[in-house]
Parts: sequence; C-alpha cells; structure tokens
Amino acid sequence: MTPDEKAMAGFLTRRAALFGGLALGLPSLSGPARAQSSVVDITRARTDPIPIAVPDFAGSGDGQRVGRDIARVVVNNLKNCGLFRPVDRAAFIQTAEAAAAVPRFQDWRVIGAQALVTGRVDAGSDRVRVEFRLWDVLPEQQIQGTAFTAPAANWRRIAHLISDVIYERLLGEKGYFDTRVVYVAETGPRDRRTRRLAIMDQDGENHRFLTDGSSAALTPRFHPNAQQIAFMSYARGEPKVYLFNLDGGRPEPLGNFPGMTLSPRFSPDGRSVVLSATRGNDANIYVVDLGSRRERQLTSGGGLDVSPCFSPDGSQIVFNSDRGGDQQLYVMSADGGGIRRISFGRGRYATPVWSPRGDLIAFTRFGGAGGQFGIGVMRPDGSGERILTEGWGMEGPTFAPNGRVMMFFRESPARDARGGGYSSRLASIDVAGFNERQILTPTDASDPAWSPLLS
Repeated sequence: MTPDEKAMAGFLTRRAALFGGLALGLPSLSGPARAQSSVVDITRARTDPIPIAVPDFAGSGDGQRVGRDIARVVVNNLKNCGLFRPVDRAAFIQTAEAAAAVPRFQDWRVIGAQALVTGRVDAGSDRVRVEFRLWDVLPEQQIQGTAFTAPAANWRRIAHLISDVIYERLLGEKGYFDTRVVYVAETGPRDRRTRRLAIMDQDGENHRFLTDGSSAALTPRFHPNAQQIAFMSYARGEPKVYLFNLDGGRPEPLGNFPGMTLSPRFSPDGRSVVLSATRGNDANIYVVDLGSRRERQLTSGGGLDVSPCFSPDGSQIVFNSDRGGDQQLYVMSADGGGIRRISFGRGRYATPVWSPRGDLIAFTRFGGAGGQFGIGVMRPDGSGERILTEGWGMEGPTFAPNGRVMMFFRESPARDARGGGYSSRLASIDVAGFNERQILTPTDASDPAWSPLLS
C-alpha cells in the first residue's frame, strides 16, 4: 500500500461511516575543454563499459590525502552507474605524481584504459584548489581541463562535479552525481513505525535527519531549486502538506485547507504545488500558488485522484485514480482539461512520476503477473510499457535529473536484526532495466526523491 493509499485508507473508513459502513557552497569552475573525444553511445556502454583509469590526485601534505579521497569517490561514482569499468589500480605502471605532470600514454594503453583522469590538489587550512584533466588515451588528447576552488569541507562535492564532467564528456549527456536524495527513514516494528525525513548525497554520504520523528512524515519532494522540500505530515493528527527549507527553520503547513492534503509535488517553475485534497467523499487534484496560497481545483467527480506530477514543461499532469472503477494512470492538461487514461495493463497503477527528459512516465504496478509488485515505465501516451524490476514489495520510483537512472524502495518480508519483521531499502536501476543495486542507509528507508543537479 502506497503512502497516499495509507492516508486515504483512514479517509475511506470515515467516508464508509457516513454511509453506514496517506545548503552547500558552490565551487568555482574554470578552464575550457581543449578537444572533443569520440562520444560513446550509452546503449553500447551498458553492454561494454568504458575502461577508465583514475589514479590518486597528486599533492603534498593534506593535498595528498584529499587527492586520494577525491579519486576514490570518482571511481565509486563511475563504477556504480554501470557505464564505466575502472581499471584495477594494481595494474597501474606510471605513478600518480608522474601522470599528473605528463601522462605516458603507452603505460595506460597497455593496461587497457581508454580514458585517463589525472589531477592535483593544493590544500590550505580552509580551502582547496583541485585541477583535473580528462584524457583520451588512444589519440593521446586532453578532452577536458578544469579547476575547482571551494571550502576544504566541500572536497566530496568537488569529486561529484568531476564525475559529472567525465560522464558528460564521454557519454554526451548530463551526469547526476552532484545531487542529493531525501527519503523517509523508518525504525521500529511494522505496526508502530517511526518515520522521519532524512537527506544524503546520491551515494549515501553526508547523511543527516531533518525531522525528529515525533510525527510521521511521508512523500518528500524537492523544489526545483533543491533547497526546499514539500512533504506530508501527521503533525496535527490528520495528513497535511508541509514545506521545509533546508537552509534552516521549521516545517510549516502549506495552508489551512479543509480535509486532508497529501501527495505534493512542485511545479517545474517552483511557483506552485500540485497535490491531492479531500472534500466531502472524494479526493481531487488541486494546484496551490505559493505566493498567494490560493488553491485551484483541477479534477472533480466521483473517485480518488491522487499522486499528481507535472510534466517537465509544466503543460501536463499525470495522476492515478480509481474513477474508472480500478486504480489506473491518467494524464490531463495543466488546467485540468483533456483527461485521458494511459494505463491498460494487468493490475493497479500508482505513484506516477514524469521523467525530467519528458520521454517517460515511471510508475508502481500492483498485482501484475504472479501478483507481484513492479517498477516500470511507459511513454506519456501509454505506449511502450516496460516493467524494469519485480518483487514482493517495491514502490515509489524517482528519476535522477538526467532521466537515465531511477531510485525506488524495496521491502523484504524477512526479519532483520532490528526486529522490525520486515526491511525496507532503497535501490537504483537504469531505465533500461539493468544495474539494479542497493543504496545503503543507516535505517530502513522508503519514499525517495532525487534532487535536481545542485549546480
């Protein structure tokens, strides 16, 4: 059962009774690219990952330590995306210091590297300067030369930015490493779960809790500026949408609207929030202007319309509804007109989210073949439906900002060490259905939301 369905279950119980019966500093960049390498098609890289060598970045004193740490983060990012194959360091012939000065390309060709990353770190007491170069080994050409300067504490951020540059230069598309993920951290037994918001870098580092768990928090979603979060909370006993600024402050209710408000998402321009709200016996889709806090109703009629999500250009909204008797996906224009059903497969559909590229809508499907849960994608017109992964319990897809990778959460019925009776873990998967991997978190985790690029 999705978070929206859990909140809605309480509403349905009450309805049945009526009728008798859910900031970080930005480093500066400088240095243009010198030459353009042949870009490797992502489809090819999925089956034949790019061999890339990443020796430690050179440096002295603290710079040597930071250089080693940066190289380690870059290697992990590239390896985890599944499109690169970092060359084993034990095979390196040329030293990191020598390679940072002048690469000896024959030493890298002989160990099978097609791309080479070199760098140097100058570390002061409170700031670091990192120079990095990306080389195409076969033609012996520099593809990119860039320098970053930032507070010393932001060295990990620099590593993510370097990873994004490598991804874009070699694959021809934007990377997604300089991002964060907000999610619901869960602890305790299944019937008494404590749910609080938590945030981390996309690789699981720099983890921190945002709320204290005194009231349940669900379905967090990022603002386009990546500095604000909308989420659903039970702080006042009934599900309401709250806004939380990551720069400081306390969560504040979006507005004093009657009934429940749930499943919020920001518009692409960040000026409004689309959500589901209960009025009388139904749940409909509303848009709330963040400046005036005025609401505008988009759907009406019998049924439960929940989980709305804007298209990247803001012209359309996808949502799930039982208005046809079964829970399915629908698309409408941003003003509420032209509602049309797009899902027709076996089972119930929920938690739709539009890809940042605009080409796909991801969803959760319940009760498909064998009664399993599934995470899938389809085109906005409903064609081309594909289930990427199936299992006992999985929900809540969210796209990386480049639209190539998704994160979701997967439940397991096996009793874990915390005695919760089941576990809930985050996982990521490529939109082609390969490279599924678990994302480690300190507690059980659900309801992930991927931020836009931070720079």
